[in-house]
Amino acid sequence: MNHNLLIIGFVWPEPHTTAAGIRMLQLIEVFQEHDFTITFVSTAAKSDNSFPLHSLNINTFQIHLNDNSFDALLKELKPDTVLFDRFLTEEQFGWRVAENCPNALRILDTEDLHFLRYGRQLALKNKETFAYKHMINDLFKRELASIYRSDLSLIISKFELDLLTQTFKVSNDILLYLPFLLKVIEPKQLRAYPDFKKRKDFMTIGNFKHEPNFNALLYLKNTIWSEIRKALPKVQLYIYGAYASEKVKQLHNKKEGFIVKGWVENTEDAFINSRICLAPLRFGAGLKGKLIDAMKYGTPSVTTPIGAEGMHDNFPWNGFISDNTQDFIQKSIELYQNEAIWQSAQEKGIAIINQCFDKTKYQNILINRILTLQNELTAHRLHNFMGAMLQHQSLNSTKFMSKWIEEKNRTIH
Repeated sequence: MNHNLLIIGFVWPEPHTTAAGIRMLQLIEVFQEHDFTITFVSTAAKSDNSFPLHSLNINTFQIHLNDNSFDALLKELKPDTVLFDRFLTEEQFGWRVAENCPNALRILDTEDLHFLRYGRQLALKNKETFAYKHMINDLFKRELASIYRSDLSLIISKFELDLLTQTFKVSNDILLYLPFLLKVIEPKQLRAYPDFKKRKDFMTIGNFKHEPNFNALLYLKNTIWSEIRKALPKVQLYIYGAYASEKVKQLHNKKEGFIVKGWVENTEDAFINSRICLAPLRFGAGLKGKLIDAMKYGTPSVTTPIGAEGMHDNFPWNGFISDNTQDFIQKSIELYQNEAIWQSAQEKGIAIINQCFDKTKYQNILINRILTLQNELTAHRLHNFMGAMLQHQSLNSTKFMSKWIEEKNRTIH
């Protein structure tokens, strides 16, 4: 049976620059494999890094905030499933979908829990131990409301799923754990890459528009790297990533071996020629694409508990996890020098990919859940009375605010 899916993107997917872009392309691949016809729309401007969705036979439209042209598009497309990319798009367009396509299944892909990331950033900024109080912010109220209004929310991390169900008592009926969807890695794939002796130096990578990545880079520069360099005076640290601003480029220091490379077209080359990936993330949420890539390309990593959160179940990490600066430094040096530990870490990375991110397993769970919900949508919504209440309140308040802005814009023009 053919399904008609509308994806409302927060941005146009950029799989070569962001983990969110990779995630969106993975979802698109799954839906296309199961006969979903896809239309992708966004209010954002396309960039040079935007993926050419037309190459996948996906229709795309630029849409506008507070504009009833979107209502006309909904009536023309008649989607039976709508996927909101992050809670912000559900806030902006959820009421229009509910009004124009009341029988469409509404799915929210959270990407990560924004309120969790923000709460951790706040705790770090205030030099406080992260606690419950840091999460109860305005983003929390908005994001939870969006989750309740949606028929199903995709949660990328088991830690975040447990947080929602155990701490905030959100029903499992409206949540689905869906991690990155990866193909199984055969050991022979890694044998094709350079081995321990053929690799050298450290690397880190990340989209520098993303605040946790820039914060981690400053932490590397100001606290960690000089100590590693004292022990290993000839090694370099290569910094890769899209959107390297002037403040990122100014950190480049050849004499210190702190080499800012910026955008790299071939991420695989950056990983397979480096011996270690460093990711000292001090706040954040969701799953870390850089650490997935490190495992995929056989590059052991040293990271923090926040970096590894939700990434490996009970499987041993492909390197080291440390929340202590001095320990992080020592473990980085040890992993760089010890071939046996390095080799073992590489093998652990394959086990994590194959056991925790099996595409076949999780795509079947997703599609089965969607088909079940579409068949039982009325009953499902009756049980989600909190969602119905929030839908009523927010639909009216957002709708009339949007209508007011729409009318105002029309008057101005």
